[in-house]
Amino acid sequence: MGLFSSQFSNVVEWQEYRDDVIFWKWNNDEIKKGSRLIIRQGQDAIFMYNGKVEGIFEDEGSFDIESDIIPFLSTLKGFKFGFNSGIRAEVLFINTKEFTVKWGTKNAINIPAPQLNLPGGMPIRAFGTFNCKVSDRQALIDKVAGIKQIFTVDDIKERVLSMLDQLLMKWITREGKDMFNLQANAFDISKGIQSDLDMEIYKIGITITGFQISSFSYPEEVQAMQKKAASQSMIGDMNRYQQVAMADSMAKGNNAGSDMAANMAGMQMGMMMGQQMMNNMANAMNTMNGYNAPNNNQGAGSGPKFCPNCGTPATGSNFCGNCGYKLM
Repeated sequence: MGLFSSQFSNVVEWQEYRDDVIFWKWNNDEIKKGSRLIIRQGQDAIFMYNGKVEGIFEDEGSFDIESDIIPFLSTLKGFKFGFNSGIRAEVLFINTKEFTVKWGTKNAINIPAPQLNLPGGMPIRAFGTFNCKVSDRQALIDKVAGIKQIFTVDDIKERVLSMLDQLLMKWITREGKDMFNLQANAFDISKGIQSDLDMEIYKIGITITGFQISSFSYPEEVQAMQKKAASQSMIGDMNRYQQVAMADSMAKGNNAGSDMAANMAGMQMGMMMGQQMMNNMANAMNTMNGYNAPNNNQGAGSGPKFCPNCGTPATGSNFCGNCGYKLM
């Protein structure tokens, strides 16, 4: 009897072979006597009967359906398997891990840019990733699992991309973001988009746990303007420009570049020599002013160094301190 009955038993399991599946529905005519349920790490198993959730099982392991599972089912407690009959039930396996999904705008988004006088706005593309996971199993069953056998990350991605263009435009233009330095505001923009996305996707039982913007892509004309502005800023620093020019000419081995670098070096050296000469002249003038003026004043108003009467050294007073002879 045991050998005969085992021919009808089932192994209810999800041998997960894809990393992008959010849920998969095991569906057979019926679950037979002696069947076992296998739950792997990162999986939940939900028993459904006539479209209604009968029980949710989260612990991983191998379980006998008759003795370990049926006693916990809502309306099937005490169900007895017949010799050739079983339970006509479905088992929904849910992947509980967090998914990381790459995204990118399908088309360029025209962002208003009054400073550029572009009627249609400046076209911008963006790229990044978002994270999601199942958060409400009942909502997922009610809104999605009832009509689908399998639900994948691509289904979530399609929903996200359908809203992403509007959300990017909303959060880029909010609070006057700098159109030419969006990467600096990427964190704030990402947080705003994540909040709005989560509100929408949560309706089907999925939570957006993270949203990141890796980069923004500008039109070629705008990139050329940014490069030109950076070059002009660098040229403002002659020393830096000289170093860059000399390094560039050495790397390229370009004669014209070498001549330009040499000319720039010569100009810089001439400027330095001229500055040095002016500094030397200024120092010389300061030296003359510092020493000549006191000597002139001393010659005009000073007396003899020794008393002509007794030879005592003079102290700068009008009379000799030894004999009283008038010195000045």
